[in-house]
Parts: sequence; structure tokens; C-alpha cells
Amino acid sequence: MSRPAHKRPEYHKINKDLFVLTYGALVAQLCKDYEKDEDVNRYLDKMGYGIGTRLVEDFLARSCVRRCHSYSEIIDIIAQVAFKMYLGITPSVVCHNSSRNEFSLILDKNPLAEFVEELPAGRSALCYCNLLCGVIRGALEMVHLAADVTFLQDRLKGDSVTEIGITFLKKLDEKKYRRKK
Repeated sequence: MSRPAHKRPEYHKINKDLFVLTYGALVAQLCKDYEKDEDVNRYLDKMGYGIGTRLVEDFLARSCVRRCHSYSEIIDIIAQVAFKMYLGITPSVVCHNSSRNEFSLILDKNPLAEFVEELPAGRSALCYCNLLCGVIRGALEMVHLAADVTFLQDRLKGDSVTEIGITFLKKLDEKKYRRKK
């Protein structure tokens, strides 16, 4: 039996609070497993990267966005569509240089840190939401864009805002990814 052609696939959503609490438990367990904050940050980034490489397919299928022609278009899509679709927020975008390849996403509220009041004692170098950096970096790489993605400011560390910095390094060589016929 085949599915009707006109019916769109159903997407299941999980409870936001359950997701945020599960993420908190994951970070807490990583803090127990690794002594150094840098190791926890690296692991969260690696996990996020893996998620981003897979999530980009879902994003492109569900959002129906067209091909972007500039870095600023890409950042706008990330902020206005992707963040809204997956996290329910829309960060503001700031460009940092005249070559228009360095941007910041300013998050007024960070859903992953919703139930976190402060970082654990002795964990001042922990980037609690470093998973987001990995997700963005992994998704961009899958569409052949190399980028450096880091947390520049974090409310959990006492900053006034949460800011993710994205620097586009160079466009990856598309010839490597084309299939030979």
C-alpha cells in the first residue's frame, strides 16, 4: 500500500521542558565524566556537529528555503527560520566587518539554559550550550561552507547577553563533493 502523494509527512515534537531537562542532565553527566571544561566543551561541540550534519537535511526539506547568494542571507535564514523552527526563538543578527563574513547571533533568551541559574562551581570555562555551535558548524559544512562558530558572550557567565559568533572562513570546494558520472 502506498501513501497518498499529497499528504505531507508528520513531524513529531517533543516537550520543550523535557528536551531542556534532558540536555541539562547530559551536560551534568559530561561534567562528571571529564575533569576539564575544555574536554566537555569539545565533546558538546562534537555532538552538536553530528546533529547539525543530519539536521540540515530536515531543515532544507521542511523550510523550502532557496539558494542563498551571500553570507548575510545565510545568517538571516539561520536566525529567522532555523532558530525559530527548532528552538522557538529568533536571535538578532549583527555584522562585524566590512567584508561581511563575521556575524553574531544575539539570543535574548537561550532555551537550552532556561532552567540553569549558574554554572557549576569550579566550571567557569564551561560553555554550557556549546552544542549549538557544533550544530551550526555541522549544518554549514554540509552545505559546503566552512565556518568558525564560538560563544562570544554567555549570560551564564555573567555577560549581559548570549552571543554566538560565526565567521565564514571560505567556501568549501564543491568539486570534491560532486559525484562523477
